[in-house]
Amino acid sequence: MTNSNSESLQKKLNSFVSILCWILVALIIRWQVIEPRWIPSGSMLPTLQIQEKLLIEKITPKLNILTNKTIKRESIIVFKPPRILVESGYKEKTALIKRVIGIPGDIIEIKNGNLIRNNEIVNEPWRNEPINYEMEAIKIPKGYFWVLGDNRNNSLDSHLWGPLPQKNVIGTAFFRYWPLKKIGPIRFPDSKDS
Repeated sequence: MTNSNSESLQKKLNSFVSILCWILVALIIRWQVIEPRWIPSGSMLPTLQIQEKLLIEKITPKLNILTNKTIKRESIIVFKPPRILVESGYKEKTALIKRVIGIPGDIIEIKNGNLIRNNEIVNEPWRNEPINYEMEAIKIPKGYFWVLGDNRNNSLDSHLWGPLPQKNVIGTAFFRYWPLKKIGPIRFPDSKDS
């Protein structure tokens, strides 16, 4: 083999190794850091529309478990269904999306069309209508969250199946990339006591 052929083969091998490294980095990012998701139902209307596509950040929930911290109230999270939903027919790999309403230690109740957290009515500017059900006060246990869809009256969420284990959280929604006219960070007004 000539020196020229050897150099050409070495360049091709280096290019191939570089491409493999970039593919590996992309896969690690996809599996461990950021993941694309789409909205399959109307449970998060009006904040998130059906078929919108989002990116979720996956590192913070894992770090929160390791550092004994919690997700911030009002965060929109993607999670694996709790055991009760799996037992009723949901697939374990299904991903659901809801808003964190209660964190460990919070007392949550729904009365007279309002969400009440720690004995105060929560301002929820993302809701279009009053809540049409009542829920007795419940204290959120350590290691769990209370999650509700923004479309409160049409959402299968904690008010029906109870608290969500923190370990089920896949990630936090942070960026909308489809439709293009709505591309950008997911923004919503803050509630008074988040």
